[in-house]
Amino acid sequence: MCLTVSAAFRLKEKNNYDIIFIGDSITESRMVENAGTFGPAAIATDYLKVSGKFQNVRFSNQGHSGYTTVDFLPVTNKAFPELVKAADAFFAEKNAGLVFSIMLGTNDSAEKGPNGSPVSAETYRSNLKTLADTLLSMYPNAKVVFHTPIYYSDSTQNRSVYLRAGRARLQSYFPQIRSLVKAYKQVQPGRVYLGDEDAYPYFKKKYLSDMNEEHGPAGTFYLHPNKKGAQALGTFWGKALSRSLK
Repeated sequence: MCLTVSAAFRLKEKNNYDIIFIGDSITESRMVENAGTFGPAAIATDYLKVSGKFQNVRFSNQGHSGYTTVDFLPVTNKAFPELVKAADAFFAEKNAGLVFSIMLGTNDSAEKGPNGSPVSAETYRSNLKTLADTLLSMYPNAKVVFHTPIYYSDSTQNRSVYLRAGRARLQSYFPQIRSLVKAYKQVQPGRVYLGDEDAYPYFKKKYLSDMNEEHGPAGTFYLHPNKKGAQALGTFWGKALSRSLK
């Protein structure tokens, strides 16, 4: 009987997850009203909750408008302290698996404006690796899931300049993510996963209905998901996280 209870307890713990979503304004969902309920992080968490695969899922949204991979590096001391504070709060409870869901790259790809931009594909990979290495070292048994960043229009320009060159650079990050995940499978198997890759083509096709119409020096542009788009993005993340945590 004791063995049965012990096994059941371990199973419950295994099916509890605390997820920290790391990203920029798209993760923050600053253009979606009531992002705590309708933003992609909340939608992804709800997807996992209703899937029937997990006992309990909680989340912390560590999305920051305008931030790049550079801003999340420990050495820059910008986003990292707040990220660690959120992770420590979850980790201290010891009753759930800790997961870092990361989607960065939009601001890295800009021609000018965001910190460190334009970030080369090689530096982007290096920055992601530094962030993941640090988190994996600080939080034993934690998992990292990398999602590819989503589409934006070639006319995208606000206080920062993205445009066609930026989107081309953005796409150069995709193979870097795949390569990084593949490398981790050799050195830290079962800890780093390739997340969603479907949101980019989805928004490239559905930008008129699923992204906010914004206006800048280069005309109308599409960068941030609207409420419908946030629902779609959160569902993509939820599906990818569910695969990674099976």
